[in-house]
Amino acid sequence: SVRDLNADIRSWIENWNDNPRPYVWSKTADQILESISKYCSRINGSGH
Repeated sequence: SVRDLNADIRSWIENWNDNPRPYVWSKTADQILESISKYCSRINGSGH
């Protein structure tokens, strides 16, 4: 349910804040854009 999802997200945030770590990018901008391009190609014209 939405209520359960909300509770799970809030719990994750609270636990993350107990031991925060910096986010480290694992892909280059070009790799991210290529991935998005492939995704958009798949969903384009899907009728939704």
